[in-house]
Amino acid sequence: MGLAACGSPDRDEPGAAASVEPAAEVSTAAAPIDPLSAFGTTASNVFFYYADLDAATRFYREVLGLRVVADYGFARILQIAPKSFLTLVDAAEGMHDADEPKTTAIALITDQLDEWWDYLQTQDIDWRSTEYNPTEGSAHDGFVAIDPEGYYLEFERFNEHPENVDFLPVLDQAETIYPEPGTSNVPEGLGFKSTVVWFYYTDMPGIQRFYEEVMGFDLIADQGWTKIYRIGPTGYFGLVDETRGMHNFTEDKGVTLSFITADIDGWFEYLDGRDDVEMRHEAVQVDERYRAFVAYDLEGYYLEWDVFTDAAVNEALVEAISAP
Repeated sequence: MGLAACGSPDRDEPGAAASVEPAAEVSTAAAPIDPLSAFGTTASNVFFYYADLDAATRFYREVLGLRVVADYGFARILQIAPKSFLTLVDAAEGMHDADEPKTTAIALITDQLDEWWDYLQTQDIDWRSTEYNPTEGSAHDGFVAIDPEGYYLEFERFNEHPENVDFLPVLDQAETIYPEPGTSNVPEGLGFKSTVVWFYYTDMPGIQRFYEEVMGFDLIADQGWTKIYRIGPTGYFGLVDETRGMHNFTEDKGVTLSFITADIDGWFEYLDGRDDVEMRHEAVQVDERYRAFVAYDLEGYYLEWDVFTDAAVNEALVEAISAP
């Protein structure tokens, strides 16, 4: 998996990844369809890749209080928010190496931002943000920590602001997931309600057309040099102008974005039939625990679609995905 994203370290690089030229116009040859509405997603997931999987797992379990909902040995799926997941992968068995640039960040959206800052000051972690200064009237506040192998974790709160007029009502509907008592260092009452996975691009107009016209994503918040889309019940995806964001463009990117869906065959048939989508797989990959396939976006990021079976190892994961 992603199990396609975990499956094999041997990989064909996407053709678009070697170029930073503006993206070509998105094809409109395919019959008009809104794939996100037609095929849907039931949850969102992102894959991070580690040289020391056990140390990464301890960090996310003990310091952030995340629950492991599926353990495949070489990959562990953790629940961040009701329908938002993070998969930690042993890089020796994944599609990405541990030393590839970590050209991504994940925003952990919380209503307890002040409390998270106070608590994390007591933990032995690395920081990108040395100060936390909430600003009255700002669209969002936050700070950035760094996980044990360099992935950026943005603790964030979105505020009442014209930028968020469509975003906040949806965020307010999400329930906060709290750590299980006695399983972590996290104080009672701290949790997360949603996530935003950030990717960094050279050609913002081109990549925006791709995700809106090809993928069918609807823009929910426009921050100017970032664009946020809803990709699951509590999961969001952000396009960032690499000249303004925390990362610059890199050809290799040690991350895979995953869309969990109940209609993987619909997604595959639709994407495979387009001439403006590069597919990694010629067919949906089948395992007793999941079905999956991978494609690439216009600047070389890996995109994966997954559906999980009722195998015993998936019991907690499927329960979380299926919960109301």
